[in-house]
Amino acid sequence: MATSVEIVPLGPGLAAEIRGVTLADITNDDAVYSAVRAAFEEHSVLVFRGQEVDGDSQLAFSRRFGPAEVTKVGSLGTGTHFVILTTIGPDGKVVPEDHRYARRNLANQLWHTDSSFKSVPALTSVLSARTIPATGGETEFASTRLAFERLDPALQKKLENSFAWHHYGHSRGKIGPDLATGDELAALPPVCWRMVWKNPVNGRSALYLASHAYAVEGMERKAGEKWIEELTAMATAPGTTYEHKWRAGDVVMWDNRATMHRGRPWPGSEPRYMVRTTISATAADGVESVRPPPRLAAE
Repeated sequence: MATSVEIVPLGPGLAAEIRGVTLADITNDDAVYSAVRAAFEEHSVLVFRGQEVDGDSQLAFSRRFGPAEVTKVGSLGTGTHFVILTTIGPDGKVVPEDHRYARRNLANQLWHTDSSFKSVPALTSVLSARTIPATGGETEFASTRLAFERLDPALQKKLENSFAWHHYGHSRGKIGPDLATGDELAALPPVCWRMVWKNPVNGRSALYLASHAYAVEGMERKAGEKWIEELTAMATAPGTTYEHKWRAGDVVMWDNRATMHRGRPWPGSEPRYMVRTTISATAADGVESVRPPPRLAAE
């Protein structure tokens, strides 16, 4: 391999910086892609510094890992392959704190896994920094793989045979009852997924949790939601996460099968503009027919 891939671990058992290559190298060179893909399976979160990235190069890089999602109704970027995460309004100014853009950013500050509320879940998300605040606005990651491995074997076994319901309206409702639009709710009915997924490459299992998860199949509604909250708190305990401090030119990708993440606050007067592409999971990524016969009433 002519281009040398250097892998530098960053966090407590998750996250690594990839040095010596560009997104274009990974897109165009099979050997470089294979090395980076192996690092992705191992470290779950990959950081690329100093990248020159635009929409075309980000999408081409993302598609190296699988099929690109089409952005859902109600988001900035609807109908494209890009999700725009910003507090900059159409007039070029920072929106007020009660604006929908700002309130959606509050929802992203809940621990979550991208697209768990969709009928086709996500393998990976790729986020590029275009405009970042001088302070704050970090993205924090937790390894649900390491969280699962810390559990008692009996609880692991129970979770392997458990299913949780996910709904976009549930997470948005934590911020405000009107944050999810009627069109979004109609397009995104509740879905049910296993609470543990196994990586087909290395055989390691991970919890599959998110702020979108609102109930556990076969449990009373409040008890199931409490269990989800307890597992989330355990998985994100202090000292177990990696917090990425953004620099201009950063691109970060993460494994939605094996991590949760959340945005961190920043001064409301400072602009932030990020672009995300999301790659759908396929059967080769460990997706299977995971829905049990639905016994729990949809939210």
